[in-house]
Amino acid sequence: MASNLADSDLSQLIGLIYQGALEDKPWQSALPALREALDAKVTSLILRPPSKEDRGVILNCVRPEPERDRANEPLADSNDWEVSAYREQFFSLDPFVNLTLDKVIALEDILPDKKLVSTDYYLHYLQPIGLFRILGVDTAEPGGMHASLRFSRSQRESKFRMRERRLLETLTPHLRRAIEFYAKLNRMTSERDVYAGAVNQLSVASIILDEQGRLLTTNEVGRALLEQDAGLSLRDGRLHVEGREFNKELQEDLATIIKAQQQGETAVVKAMRVPRAAGRSDLGLVIRPVPASQWSEGQSSPSAAVFISDPDLQESTSGQVLGDLFALTPAEANLATLLARGLSLAQVANTQDISQHTARAQLKSIFAKMGVSRQAELVRLVLKSVASLG
Repeated sequence: MASNLADSDLSQLIGLIYQGALEDKPWQSALPALREALDAKVTSLILRPPSKEDRGVILNCVRPEPERDRANEPLADSNDWEVSAYREQFFSLDPFVNLTLDKVIALEDILPDKKLVSTDYYLHYLQPIGLFRILGVDTAEPGGMHASLRFSRSQRESKFRMRERRLLETLTPHLRRAIEFYAKLNRMTSERDVYAGAVNQLSVASIILDEQGRLLTTNEVGRALLEQDAGLSLRDGRLHVEGREFNKELQEDLATIIKAQQQGETAVVKAMRVPRAAGRSDLGLVIRPVPASQWSEGQSSPSAAVFISDPDLQESTSGQVLGDLFALTPAEANLATLLARGLSLAQVANTQDISQHTARAQLKSIFAKMGVSRQAELVRLVLKSVASLG
């Protein structure tokens, strides 16, 4: 085999490379194994190269001292001098950058040893940290994410041999695919967080249930509602609402929607209102199926989404954003926000400690700026604006 590794060792190494895309600290398991497989003093994975404006993302694994436990090698601290000095200063001097993609190359291939020892990069960076030999490869995924894998040795150690180059050549296609998985997951996570944040800002609870009607996940608003146990609760992991008849209706709606989703039938959306005791406002629920891909199979898959509106939650419209949207003064934006929350003009005047004459003058100015002529139109425009996402 080109890598000169036993099949089981190579298989484990490849598995760790793919696992790295899913780890909380990416590639925390793979980097120590790669460092040992290539007998390097330091293994570095650069996921985002540093620049003058950006510290970048550099993951380092350093060979432990002999007295240290080699069975549990964590990644090096990103604030260690070797990493911080490189990202803050020496990245601009590094001659071993912008390699041809997927081509394994050693530093001596582009800069002979005699020339290297006279460079500022060696004298002020490599020599102080005891490094000299470098073997590496650059790769990139279709979406544009670039990754650089580097293996470094001291000057006393031998050059990287052909078998080690071949091992890295064998691993490079797997690293490229793992980087693609990592990038895609990151983009999906960022997109999900943006949407989840928007739903939170709108004060709407979202609860995702599996095919058995059991809770899979919920947002912060939903979690707070469940913890309050005020009209909405979990029993054996299943969603329940107050009142036997209302809960029966909820369970029947959930069963209908989940069955339709599993059978690929036309999307069904159910809505219901749940009265609550102790003078609290009714909850409004919308239940809809979670779109499934053609290949979605297995248990514990998202099957139904429940969106819940609680009128008692304070509306989160941002006065500053509302002012920016419609060129309102801070006082006008505050008045419009309070009106949208259901207060009358007299109540707003009392709350803000201003005369009703002043409040009416501000309201007239707001009407002109927002292009409306009635208070109901103003409230509708505020509630439908993006101010609550500010």
